[in-house]
Amino acid sequence: MVKSLTHSHIYVFDQDEALDFYVGTLGLEVHSDVDMGFMRWLTVNVPGQPERQILLEKPGPPALDEATAEQVRELVAKGAIGLTIFSTDDCRKTYEALRAKGVEFTQEPTEHFYGIDCALRDPFGNAVRITQPAAESQEPTAGEC
Repeated sequence: MVKSLTHSHIYVFDQDEALDFYVGTLGLEVHSDVDMGFMRWLTVNVPGQPERQILLEKPGPPALDEATAEQVRELVAKGAIGLTIFSTDDCRKTYEALRAKGVEFTQEPTEHFYGIDCALRDPFGNAVRITQPAAESQEPTAGEC
């Protein structure tokens, strides 16, 4: 049986720019950076959580042919695919710190039933949310979403 999620991915158009944003700005750390010849295997993780890696993946071979890769790039740029949610202990403080670094937010910190969160887009168009979970977060019931 499946026992854990170890890797997920975020489509990026430039892996060096992605490193600058996800590591330099958001504070993640590099887990793997390997030139495999046919692609660059570049993963990051939240500090202290190396068991959960995010592949910063360029759309293209070997996973996608060029026509499909172009469609993916168009959808990412529109913000139509991809969502990454990070948690924090203090959403408002994180928001202010990132705003001071020049991050442009699409939503200021807002209170919800599950906690406080804010939203931004990465340099490529991917949606990113930063959430401060409520003390006792509850799952939505039918009709609440």
